Amino acid sequence: MAERIENISHLDWRELKEALEDTGRAAIVIDVREPEEYEEAHISGLPLIPMGDIIDWTERLDPEREYVFVCRSGRRSFEVAKYFQNNGFANVHNFAGGMLSWAGEGNATEAGPAEPIDSYGLDKTEGENNQ
Repeated sequence: MAERIENISHLDWRELKEALEDTGRAAIVIDVREPEEYEEAHISGLPLIPMGDIIDWTERLDPEREYVFVCRSGRRSFEVAKYFQNNGFANVHNFAGGMLSWAGEGNATEAGPAEPIDSYGLDKTEGENNQ
């Protein structure tokens, strides 16, 4: 069961792995590190929205969806989760321990640049513009 700190759910690496594998859950997991950190090693399939850019996404993401935020150690992603919760997103989680925990447990990572963020279909306004 996820630990709660400052009213934010903190997932461990096993819970994150479950969220990534559970297609019915549809949790959106977002890496909030800097591009150069992401390029060195990241969890396959995760979109990158650096913490410095995250404020621009508050209006673009659906507050009804479930989100998990990932960074190097869990500190930046915790701040991002608190920010989103304070801005009307009820179902947010921090990945406790971050990429250090993920890799430390022997989970797979890959290297390389992030895909363009638009390719992940996270922007809730995209469908609205096409209707």
